[in-house]
Amino acid sequence: MAKKKLIRFEELNGFSHVIQPCEKYSLNDHALKGNWSEKHFLNQHNIVLEVGCGKGEYTIALAKSNISTNYIGIDIKGDRIWRGATEALAGNLSNVAFLRVQAQQLPSFFAPNEVSEIWLTFPDPQLQKPKERKRLTSPNILETYRKVLCKEGLIHLKTDNLQLFDYTLDVVNSHGHVLHYCTYDLHGQADPATAFLRQHLTYYENMYLKKGVSIKYLRFSLR
Repeated sequence: MAKKKLIRFEELNGFSHVIQPCEKYSLNDHALKGNWSEKHFLNQHNIVLEVGCGKGEYTIALAKSNISTNYIGIDIKGDRIWRGATEALAGNLSNVAFLRVQAQQLPSFFAPNEVSEIWLTFPDPQLQKPKERKRLTSPNILETYRKVLCKEGLIHLKTDNLQLFDYTLDVVNSHGHVLHYCTYDLHGQADPATAFLRQHLTYYENMYLKKGVSIKYLRFSLR
């Protein structure tokens, strides 16, 4: 392992706003389950997750735009989380935390109805058929979200990948979920309702836009 990564992992261990379970797969509920607002953020604000947050730039952007909401970036890669965690410290963002787990583990860390929204920003499309269950919009993972989302809680997807986008639309429609918004070209329109989405871009979003790839976005809730 590179020396830089080791240094970052050591720094993560000292960040109070980064939660890293000792076990790779938690068998028991975490102490913060159902208590994030009271015990970690020390307020009663809504909790929003970015699942597969990568370097955390979108989690940070969301937190800066709305200081009256608590944001938690979820990713299994500590080297990625370090970047967002460091920026949160530098910006003195008290409404940001990071959790180093996989999406399938969310019910061990959040109670039913504890999460108000979930963001999926440029997730790995996992296009091979054997990996379908790992897609962050697959039916089984949507059921995982259901266990922590409040009633009518929103799920947002931003992606460059047409196959993942169409797959997600099909899942939403075939399972009777509620589609609130859908566009195949987020940046090719001037809809005021999506102005924020066009102002705050992830690393991958910038990269694909420069290549001329359209960005897709949809927002839905589980039935």
